[in-house]
Amino acid sequence: MERTRSMLMPPIEVLLEETGSKFILVSLAAKRARQINEYRSRLGDGLGTLIPPQMESDAAKSLSLAFDEIAAGKIVPEFRQEVVEESVDGDDEPE
Repeated sequence: MERTRSMLMPPIEVLLEETGSKFILVSLAAKRARQINEYRSRLGDGLGTLIPPQMESDAAKSLSLAFDEIAAGKIVPEFRQEVVEESVDGDDEPE
């Protein structure tokens, strides 16, 4: 019997190791899935400004492909420097 993809592939533990939190995972995967959809919709337009899928995958859905890319370490979260510095300083109070 052929194994089909499920919502658990790649496993959530692998995805969380790559991103660090569920919020970052959801945000990153949603953004990447939108980019993949945009790329696929403009494929025939000859626009070279869109980022194509970063790996071969049997995933039919853009979100599944985004999860595969995250699990493979092809897509990583990018943090703004001032946000990182504030969280390191421990100053969570607004000025």
